[in-house]
Amino acid sequence: MANVHRRPSWAVRESLATPEHVFMNRRSILTGLAAGAASTIMPPLAGRAQSAEADPTLDLYPAKLNETYKIDRDITPGEVASQYNNFYEYGSHKQIARAAESLKTRPWDVEIDGLVEKPKTFAIDELIRAMPLEARLYRHRCVEAWSMTVPWTGFPMAKLVEAAAPLASAKYVRFETFLDPDMASGQRQVWYPWPYVEGLTMEEATNELAFMVTGVYGKPLKNQFGAPLRLALPWKYGFKSIKSVVKISFVEKRPVSFWEQIAPSEYGFWANVNPEVPHPRWSQAQERVLHTGETVPTLLYNGYGEQVAGLYQGMEGEALFM
Repeated sequence: MANVHRRPSWAVRESLATPEHVFMNRRSILTGLAAGAASTIMPPLAGRAQSAEADPTLDLYPAKLNETYKIDRDITPGEVASQYNNFYEYGSHKQIARAAESLKTRPWDVEIDGLVEKPKTFAIDELIRAMPLEARLYRHRCVEAWSMTVPWTGFPMAKLVEAAAPLASAKYVRFETFLDPDMASGQRQVWYPWPYVEGLTMEEATNELAFMVTGVYGKPLKNQFGAPLRLALPWKYGFKSIKSVVKISFVEKRPVSFWEQIAPSEYGFWANVNPEVPHPRWSQAQERVLHTGETVPTLLYNGYGEQVAGLYQGMEGEALFM
């Protein structure tokens, strides 16, 4: 029997695609990402040329594009994506890019601990250079019903799990961001349960889509995106994609995430995208696409169901979409 290739639901249809010589040519895309980043995401540093001195890993970008992850929407322009960000450590409004300039990303350590054979604390540049970087185009769907399409650079979360060698008793992965109210003005708001915490099951963390992000638009990650290391989970609402990670723990008990602690009736552990399950205060059936002015139907699992739906079989009793 001949092999039958089934295109993933999120993959671009040929009839909708930008011409192949423009869109799928790796050199064209990477050149475009680098140029876009240079003009929009990486403004000139005060009195200093952009060079490897600006970021110790700058020479690793742009990374090779993984063409497995094709999407049917245009990439959101860098100048738009970089000026519309949720980063509560620096305020509850969207225009936090300037405030996030105070985030100091060097030195920066990432601690791997908990139920693992190989606990270790990595200097961030050591970690980035130890992992196989690649670029991926992902949809990003916010729980607030807006969306964008982002060219992330990073490495599969599964590679970090493999390096940690978790014990059989590890059922979840707990992520934690930094805690420094002197550096991050939003963390002075004592009514929030700082530091920001998120969690995944081991199965979610090792799914092919779970991606540890170190760069965007062909350059190292800028502060407002969650530098120097964040998570990208394209089938979940954006608040699950924790920013500025400093600690990754392998644990037996399910972590209680930041937004669960604040509003458990509105934000749960799973937070998988589903147009048929509204937020208690608004519909999730549609989403506003940044920059385009369009409102489009939201897709189950944000269009990534073929990759992730199997993770949740037999879990009908769970509030998987809150």
